[in-house]
Amino acid sequence: MASIVVLDYGSQYTRLIARRLRELGVFSTILQADASLPDILAHDPAGVVLSGGPKSVYDPDTPGLPDGLLDTGLPLFGICYGMQLLAKELGGEVVRSPVREYGKALLTGYRGELFGGVEGDFVAWMSHGDAVMSLPEGFGVVASTQDTEIAAMESSGRGIYCMQFHPEVQHTPKGRTLIENFVRRTGMVRDWTPEHILEVMTREVKERVGDERVMLAISGGVDSSTLGLLLNRALGDNLQAVFVDHGLLRAGEAEEVEKALTGVGMNLTVVDASEQFLGALVGVSDPEDKRRAIGREFIEVFNAQVKAKQAELGAIRFLAQGTLYPDVIESAGGHGAANIKSHHNVGGLPEDLQFELLEPFRTLFKDEVRELATLLGLPSYLAGRHPFPGPGLAIRCLGEVTQGRLEVLRRVDDIFISALREFGLYDETWQALAVLTPLRSVGVMGDQRTYESTVALRAVSSVDGMTADWTRLPHDFLATVSNRIVNSVPEVNRVVFDITSKPPGTIEWE
Repeated sequence: MASIVVLDYGSQYTRLIARRLRELGVFSTILQADASLPDILAHDPAGVVLSGGPKSVYDPDTPGLPDGLLDTGLPLFGICYGMQLLAKELGGEVVRSPVREYGKALLTGYRGELFGGVEGDFVAWMSHGDAVMSLPEGFGVVASTQDTEIAAMESSGRGIYCMQFHPEVQHTPKGRTLIENFVRRTGMVRDWTPEHILEVMTREVKERVGDERVMLAISGGVDSSTLGLLLNRALGDNLQAVFVDHGLLRAGEAEEVEKALTGVGMNLTVVDASEQFLGALVGVSDPEDKRRAIGREFIEVFNAQVKAKQAELGAIRFLAQGTLYPDVIESAGGHGAANIKSHHNVGGLPEDLQFELLEPFRTLFKDEVRELATLLGLPSYLAGRHPFPGPGLAIRCLGEVTQGRLEVLRRVDDIFISALREFGLYDETWQALAVLTPLRSVGVMGDQRTYESTVALRAVSSVDGMTADWTRLPHDFLATVSNRIVNSVPEVNRVVFDITSKPPGTIEWE
């Protein structure tokens, strides 16, 4: 499949570049900056974007250009660090700027191929300490700011475009036009639409699976439920969907999912394995250990189900999961990045896995899956449901997970989510959740001293979950929710609201 490849040099905005390209109807894929040229060409690129990054091009361990990339003749788009790297490699001069630029800046004298169609003031988001001081041969300055003479440069004949600012962020309001003009320069057909994605994925699943059988792990979230509908459409009776109630779901969730999926004709087996999962979590407090333990139990449950189904139907070759692109990125880490989560669907699987993994959604972002869900007929209350982690409430119940603590957390979470719906705030929020902390604090209720648990509420706004800002929920709303929680859940006497963005925090607490 043709694509525009995004090379990740460590910018916090790299994922946004890929999202902006997909919003324009072209497929994009992210590779680490040290990808080889054969790795890049394997993705049939029509163009390559070089992201920003925290390094200086003169740092000793700084990532460079892939060998041979400049000889391919592919259109290149360098952003921030990507611009500085291209300038240096092509013979220009990059120096530590005497005036660093961070935040909004007004471009002056903008022109050139990528600025075509842009009118009026152009506000750009800057974040750099180095600057290009002299141009490579064959390049021209196409934009400046008060502090940076070469804020953008290009060599349209070679198809190389560079910008010191970030066109992919919302703080550069007209940046979309620049990215769109680059897409036009690559000649990419803009057919990355929900209908096209559904058609391609259905065909690819049929081609790979053939007449084999597939076991699908349904967790209850949007991703695996949508995948179930796609596989049901592609494979019919060769799909054996298993919904495991691991006892870590939200209030009423298991019943909702079962009703919705059986209602569209899916061949669904429901397994109540809550005691098994809770038993595996006894004495486990570390979040990574929780994720690994839950991953192991999932596989054990599916092994047991597979044996039962194989005895009835014959061999089952594939295990399907609703893994998404951000799951893959965060589990594997990018350039210079650590592994953020070990069980994000893709982690925690044993080396002796008995199945071939089938993960059709591993190239998709969450909002793309939601669009497929609507096309496939998933009920809106499920298609629009906030993201929910595979390990469930186990990683929102800090410390050891017990049945009693889970019930407290479920009640708190239900009050919070129900209130968001009641006040019309649910759909305005990317993800909202409650966290039961191990902290206890002194309180006064009914003229009596209490010493009960503290819960944290979290709500974030995001596009794809890769970055997120905390949602500014109305104070009156928060006051109402806090009162409802402490009045209805006697085990809780203190409610706090998390105002940490991602980065530096993650959306989930564990």
